[in-house]
Amino acid sequence: MQPLIDHARTFGQRPEEFAQLARGQSPEVLFITCSDSRVVPALITGARPGQLFELRTAGNIVPPYTSGRPTGEAATIEYAVEVLGVKDVVVCGHSHCGAVGALVRGDDLDAVPAVREWLSHAADQPKTADPADPTVAEAVQHHVLAQLLRLRSYPCVEQRLADGRLRLRGWYYEVHTGVVREHRAGVDAFEAL
Repeated sequence: MQPLIDHARTFGQRPEEFAQLARGQSPEVLFITCSDSRVVPALITGARPGQLFELRTAGNIVPPYTSGRPTGEAATIEYAVEVLGVKDVVVCGHSHCGAVGALVRGDDLDAVPAVREWLSHAADQPKTADPADPTVAEAVQHHVLAQLLRLRSYPCVEQRLADGRLRLRGWYYEVHTGVVREHRAGVDAFEAL
């Protein structure tokens, strides 16, 4: 913890770098990814402060849209799309994902009931040919596509997609190599960017 505290102490000693951020934000991308500490959106993309609007959830799960019981995730998505006017939404899954791995293996999550209930929001059981694969690559990629499909049910997303003001992108990040792959609909595969 001490190195983090030391960095935080010196971080604000460059006010000229941060003054413009006080005027507001206008990110072009909503980046939805996992809460996993090995996934750092700004590091992966090279984004500077103000360039990415982030939504991080365990397993990069996009919960079902319900108008009667809004969630923090739904509010974040709606704000990014309607207020900030992002042009792209990236759902980025990653290798070695504990959440997707737990779903694939059917782990007993009784000791962590909140996690168990959250993972029940996964769109469906992620598919994999090899449940013993520690990267759970195939399952994570399937899961990313399911979350993109789920996003389409959000009214603000549906409207912006219909009028061409929004694009959805599915990414897969390999924590062990740093490689990022994007889903290409034409070939139905995740290929290197």
